[in-house]
Amino acid sequence: MPGRAASAQPQQLPGPHLIVGLGNPGPEYQNTRHNAGFKVVDVLAEELGVNYWKTAGEALCGETTLSGDKIVLVKPLKFMNLSGGPVKGACKRYGMQVGDLLIIHDELDLPVGTLRFKQGGGHAGHNGLRSIHEAIGPDYARLRVGIGRPPGRMNAADYVLQKLSGEVLEQLDVTAAEAAALTRQAIEQGI
Repeated sequence: MPGRAASAQPQQLPGPHLIVGLGNPGPEYQNTRHNAGFKVVDVLAEELGVNYWKTAGEALCGETTLSGDKIVLVKPLKFMNLSGGPVKGACKRYGMQVGDLLIIHDELDLPVGTLRFKQGGGHAGHNGLRSIHEAIGPDYARLRVGIGRPPGRMNAADYVLQKLSGEVLEQLDVTAAEAAALTRQAIEQGI
């Protein structure tokens, strides 16, 4: 119709819309390196105003919007090595595809505080990623949160599950805040 301004359709944000932080449920695993993914999702939830979490299948889910788009934050309620089922269930529940997904997890092979995005690839022995690979395949995006290697001959399982305090916990908190900022940037601008 002449003389009428065309209504602009809102553009969908280019980045992921289903953000999954990996970790182990329960207070005994809080503030461990293995729960870095949970910690990042918690920071992101606070920044985006998610104050209500609901149990949806095998995960805690918090919904919000960013620039008019629905964003779902997810923390699986199964142990790390069983993350695949909750991730697949969340994708199905919210009608998301693998391309809408970002997995945030701890990474032994990166120095402490290092953050790296990766698209697809192997699981590098990470049991949470192995479970997700088995459930949905390897083609999802991930944000790897560097926790470094255990000192000396310390067992990797003991290292990732060690309760943190003091400066080490403070460093993880700083890294989680930086990872949340990167995640938000990835949602808004793409990875």
